[in-house]
Amino acid sequence: MEDYPRTLLEFEERFADEQACVEYLLKLRWPDGFICPRCGSHRSWLTKRMLYHCHDCGLQTSALAGTVFQDSKKPLRLWFRAMWHLTNQKYGANALGLQRIMGFGSYRTSWAWLHKLRQAMVRPGRDRLSGTIEVDETCVGGEKPGKRGRGAAGKALVVIAAQQDHRRIGRIRLGRVKDASGESLRGFVEAAVERGSTVHTDGWQGYSGLQRLGYGHQVVRQSADVGENLLPLAHRVAALLKRWLLGTYQGAVHPSYLDYYLDEYTFRFNRRTSRSRGKLFYRLAQQAVVTDPLPVKDLSGGREG
Repeated sequence: MEDYPRTLLEFEERFADEQACVEYLLKLRWPDGFICPRCGSHRSWLTKRMLYHCHDCGLQTSALAGTVFQDSKKPLRLWFRAMWHLTNQKYGANALGLQRIMGFGSYRTSWAWLHKLRQAMVRPGRDRLSGTIEVDETCVGGEKPGKRGRGAAGKALVVIAAQQDHRRIGRIRLGRVKDASGESLRGFVEAAVERGSTVHTDGWQGYSGLQRLGYGHQVVRQSADVGENLLPLAHRVAALLKRWLLGTYQGAVHPSYLDYYLDEYTFRFNRRTSRSRGKLFYRLAQQAVVTDPLPVKDLSGGREG
């Protein structure tokens, strides 16, 4: 059963102290009872320090170990407040805003927290898209002179997969790729779309070979140049993504960190019809306890693209 606060008042009453936050994470992480991460034993007891002590191998572990909260020196209730703030902002939260809300003395602290939480927005082993999927690319970056479109210098290339839901957009997947080669584009499709699905693309040669991989490939326009909009769902997502990056982050997203922002946008878009913002908090907390720790030193260089 899904268990989460519906309102800010419920949230404040529910998570008023550290123990309440720890107990909530313990239930999310081990809903059917503790399982030792070292030996797999179910036999344990809870110490006064809220640590599980394995009866069989003696390992002591906390609700935070092996999660995005690991090694944090801040109280867990501050993490909960940050997650509530992040998921309850319709258009997202930037590091400066989080710093002000949380009262952090360092901008870098709020910056690192947001990136860690964005990492948790990708559920491990999430389902791939299925059905009829539109796939196209867009360039993300500031205004720069020179070549436009595929291969534009100084810009990041983002591939979009948008699922058709009658006339609406269903779920989406976004991915930054190093170039528009067949290896990059086909790799994205394989990671984002179930085999057997029908993939709509333009006539760019990088998409050739999808049928050999087990997809129904339909080229909706032979020319890859701008013209009649025959991939309306993918183009709509591209426009919304750029508007969101510009409005929330003033477009100041370094390519090395773009993946984290794409994760956040996908999380928000795919849950845009949720009636309760508290459910987004619940999903984020649920995924945070199954997401590996992300040291700040690994954040500093962004992701390789």
